[in-house]
Amino acid sequence: MWLSCTRSAQSQPHIPNAMEVIVLAGGFGTRLRPLTEDRAKPLLPILDQPLLQRVVEVVPSELIDRVIVAAGFGIEEMRDWATNAELPYEVVLSVEDEAMGTGGAIALAREHLSGEGPVLVLNGDLVSSVEVESLLKHHKTTGALATLSLWEVEDPSRFGVCELDNSGFIRRFQEKPAPGTEFSNLINAGCYLVEREILDNLRLENHSMEREVFPGIAASGNMAGISFTGYFVDAGTPSSFIQAAKVCIESKRFSSGFKCCESWFADGARFGDVTRSSIGKGVHLGDSSSITDSVIMDSAWIGDGCKLEGCIVGEGARISADSKLSETVVGHHSNV
Repeated sequence: MWLSCTRSAQSQPHIPNAMEVIVLAGGFGTRLRPLTEDRAKPLLPILDQPLLQRVVEVVPSELIDRVIVAAGFGIEEMRDWATNAELPYEVVLSVEDEAMGTGGAIALAREHLSGEGPVLVLNGDLVSSVEVESLLKHHKTTGALATLSLWEVEDPSRFGVCELDNSGFIRRFQEKPAPGTEFSNLINAGCYLVEREILDNLRLENHSMEREVFPGIAASGNMAGISFTGYFVDAGTPSSFIQAAKVCIESKRFSSGFKCCESWFADGARFGDVTRSSIGKGVHLGDSSSITDSVIMDSAWIGDGCKLEGCIVGEGARISADSKLSETVVGHHSNV
C-alpha cells in the first residue's frame, strides 16, 4: 500500500544528482508510551519540528529527490502532516500491514523507487550530526555496493560493531561482543547508502539488514564505512528523546522560537525557572515552578510550585500545583 502525500507529487520530475531517501519509521514507539498511544512516534515534536523532519534534515535539500517513509502506525495522521507541511521534497508513505524488519521494510518501499543511483536509508529514531555529503563522496570513491555511517562508542557490548580497514572498507561484523572481545568500537549509525542491485535482491518478508544482509556484503569486499563526530542520539526512549531536544538546542537546530539559558522557548516570556529544557507553544508555567532537563509540549499547563526533572509532558496535559515529578512521561491531555 502506498500514499503520495505532496501537492502534485506524482508529476514532479526527478532532480538531477539527487537521491531517493527511505526513512525506516515503522515502529509503534512502545518505549515512549503513553505519548505514542494516540500519536505516531515520527510526529512527536522535537523543538519546532517533528522527529521525522529532524531525521531527514541531515540531508541537504538539494540532494533529496523524494522521501519514502516506511510506516506502520498512525498512517492517516502522517498523511495529513505530509499533505499540509511545507516541505522542499516529495513525501511518499510505504505502509507496512505487518512488521517487516529493516530488510522487509526496504523491500516493500522498493516499488516507490523510480530514479537511479544509490538510495539513502535513514533510521527514523536517530537525531545526529552525520555528514551525508561525506558519506556520498566516500561511497562514490570506493565504488562500494553499500556504505555505512559509523559512530564510535565507549561500550560496544550493547551494539553490533564493525571492523574498518585502512582503505575505508568494512571487513566484518561482530554482534554485541562480550567486554574485552570486541575488535572495534565503531557501530552502524543508522544512515547508509545502498546500490539498487542490493535492493533488488531483498526478500519481501520480515528480515534484518543489519544481521542478514550487511555481513554478506562485507564478506564480499563491497561494503565501505566512514565515521563522523558531533552527536548521535537514538530518540526512541524518554531519556534519549529529552537528550535529542537538548542537542538540537545546543546546536541551534530550530528555525522559530528562541534560546535562553540553555533552553528553547517556542514563544513569549514565561514564569518559572527553566534549565536545559524545551517549552512548546502556549505553555503555562506557574509561579515558583522549576523545569529541568525536560520537554514540555504545546499547550501544557504546569501549576504553581511544581518541580519537574527529566520529564516529558504531552500536549495539553495539566500538572497540579506543587507536584514533584522525576523521570516521568505524562500523556497528551492527561491530568496529574
